[in-house]
Amino acid sequence: MPNNRDNPPSGPLSDRSSDNDRPLLALAGIRKSFPGVVAVSSASFDLFPGEIHALVGENGAGKSTLIKVLMGVHAPDAGEITLSGTHVAFNSPIAAHKAGIAAIYQEFTLVPWLSVRANIFLGREAGRAPLIDAKSERRHTAELLSRLGADIDPESLVAGLTVAQQQLVEIARALHVEARILVMDEPTAALTPREVSALFAVLRELADRGIGIIFISHRLDEIFRIADRITIMRDGETIATEKTKSLSRQRLIELMVGRPLDEEFPKTAVTIGDVRFDVRGLIGGGVEDISFSVKSGEVLGLAGLMGAGRTEVARLLFGADSQKRGEIIIDGIPVDIKTPRDAIKHGISFLTEDRKAQGLILKGTALKNFSLPNLKVWSHLSWIDRRTELSRFRARVRDLNLRVADPSQLAEELSGGNQQKLLVARWLETKSKVFIFDEPARGIDVGAKYDMYLLINDLAAQGKAIIIISSELPEILGICDRILVMRDGRISGEIESAAQASQEDIMAMAI
Repeated sequence: MPNNRDNPPSGPLSDRSSDNDRPLLALAGIRKSFPGVVAVSSASFDLFPGEIHALVGENGAGKSTLIKVLMGVHAPDAGEITLSGTHVAFNSPIAAHKAGIAAIYQEFTLVPWLSVRANIFLGREAGRAPLIDAKSERRHTAELLSRLGADIDPESLVAGLTVAQQQLVEIARALHVEARILVMDEPTAALTPREVSALFAVLRELADRGIGIIFISHRLDEIFRIADRITIMRDGETIATEKTKSLSRQRLIELMVGRPLDEEFPKTAVTIGDVRFDVRGLIGGGVEDISFSVKSGEVLGLAGLMGAGRTEVARLLFGADSQKRGEIIIDGIPVDIKTPRDAIKHGISFLTEDRKAQGLILKGTALKNFSLPNLKVWSHLSWIDRRTELSRFRARVRDLNLRVADPSQLAEELSGGNQQKLLVARWLETKSKVFIFDEPARGIDVGAKYDMYLLINDLAAQGKAIIIISSELPEILGICDRILVMRDGRISGEIESAAQASQEDIMAMAI
């Protein structure tokens, strides 16, 4: 089967003269609506054997809905799906799997109380019922993990694995199915650069074997690194499909957001004042002797590889984990922080990296999530001033361009970017002095990222002390004034001017 990477097709649904050159998969004129909203209005997409085809667009552009139509989760209102030239209609994910399509979603689907081996073979156990050939499963699991460069015991419980390890198990499970088409939704979100490189090597190997891969990611660097072609969606429609080598980064961003952005990382000059936040000798949660300060109006970056201790520092500062020792000083006054309530009282806000598990009440309304840390301010004699609560919510929705149908909309129904904005709105209302952003742009689109960076600029202009934790080095370099690099739970280096530094400078300190 030929490899189309060196000469990829120029557009969707291209006519090909031979069976080998016809699309492995084609979606044409797909439309899908839900009560009150049209999620996909007119989408077309095709995938050729041996091709890695990126699907990009802002949150809410329709990417996830299109993939769910492909996987049989949703039935399309209009349009058709063709698999190897044959019209198909999947009424369930099982039907899609049987047709040779496997999907890895951003949200994990592993069973935490089962072993890695059991998860990979779940529903496809080796041996004859009721006996399972555990030895064979263990050997094959080890081979799959080895191909991904993952040092994971096949008998380890999934519940005991890190987020990155669980992501690798998800990928190994998809590889086990030996699908003809592999859909990957944000597969690198929790991986280190080394793990990403190992994954990309596997994807290239799969493509060389004729497997078609749909790659969804908000990380543009990875898109340009791995994809043969790129399809851009906006507002439920397919805007364009282009060869990756024919697109510039700036042009791709413009197609995604529908407007030109002056620069990807807008950074405004702010007068930096005196020290506002001072940390001395912080120990606990796997970090040792952490000391640093952040000035008023300064954006301090905290960089390092996964497991370096960055998030652990943030959790200690916010009182989510217990300190063994250390001193925290705000505006020259020592403060005692043992719980998140203490942190909020002293003016510290923490935007967690896992907004769904640790930041939001997904089954709660947008208004309830916004109000949680602010109810005391709006209350008198145990009565909540609902008028003020609603007024402040609507003001923040307007200021942040938060797309929410109404205050009663559930948080789980919002796109990733709007969930992030909802968390930001909550903390802005607390009028904090110190803002800690842990992976502020994770899982959100380029337009929402741009809005987030503008917000960080605005907070700096107000004299807030800001700490940014990010695994994306261009982001750290683009929006921070100064950078601390962590390794093995300690600060391993400092970069005084982010504007004068490079990714190589950071990595040299991180490893």
